[in-house]
Amino acid sequence: MNQLDALRQYTKVVADTGDFRQIAQFQPRDATTNPSLILKAVQKPDYAPLLLDIVRSRGVSNLADTMDHLLVRFGCEILTLIPGRVSTEVDARLSFDTEATVARAEHLVELYEGQGVHIDRVLIKIASTWEGIQAARILEERGIHTNLTLLFSFCQAVACGHAGVQLISPFVGRIYDWYRKQAGAAWDDAAMSGPNDPGVQSVRRIYDYYKQHGVATEIMGASFRNVGQIMALSGCDLLTISPELLAQLATTPVQPDFAPSLTVAQARESALPAVQFDEASFRYALNEDAMATEKLAEGIRAFAADAVKLEALMHAAA
Repeated sequence: MNQLDALRQYTKVVADTGDFRQIAQFQPRDATTNPSLILKAVQKPDYAPLLLDIVRSRGVSNLADTMDHLLVRFGCEILTLIPGRVSTEVDARLSFDTEATVARAEHLVELYEGQGVHIDRVLIKIASTWEGIQAARILEERGIHTNLTLLFSFCQAVACGHAGVQLISPFVGRIYDWYRKQAGAAWDDAAMSGPNDPGVQSVRRIYDYYKQHGVATEIMGASFRNVGQIMALSGCDLLTISPELLAQLATTPVQPDFAPSLTVAQARESALPAVQFDEASFRYALNEDAMATEKLAEGIRAFAADAVKLEALMHAAA
């Protein structure tokens, strides 16, 4: 048995890509996209006609609308290849505007429903800012399910669970990157791998807390740098994995004594007290976490920049 087969016994495997031609070979349950992945995809010859078709049919006078049509087109293509859900992201430039995020999310859902896609097959991705979490609360109350992304801290996870969001995407690799950069030459790759990886530890703490306290929100580890991080989180509700790492997992034999790293039984033995955050305490807790503060801001800037690049390609195609 290979690592991918072993992982699937305990965790829902999700494909992290906008390249829907790569998805079928790995047979994931769900798929996730973001502006960076869509930008990467539309620059490939296979997908350039798709961008051109959307621009010619929608024009560029309302770029937000054209962008949403493009995202939904990719999402619909992906849904023909998977049995589960696709995550589609709201413009990162709206990350600090609750009302605008809700409106954009509802527009995306309307477009999906116009293509005959049931609402339960779509997750709306929103950055895990305070405003984004409040938008998710509103959307969930309206029956629109959300995926809270760019999640780096425990306070973000707790606030998302309290808001009743469907799913969170804690970013393993970007947490790892930050601590490795901070340590510089003192960093020991071997010593800080597997269960000692700071990104892995962050997800484990969230998993233990959710399972101990009965939080229904799904946990989907994301942003992996290597298969070691993935296997160290086997047993997590879901893991979203790039095609490159999926291929590596599929060609790597699993150890005979393999067992999931995370289990509900073990989580319920943890001793994490129940906590709750209002806006002030959330902002303070996030501020106290330099890694989370920096990576959240960096992630929003990067997604926003790629959205601008995507808009430039639309103008060029008009």
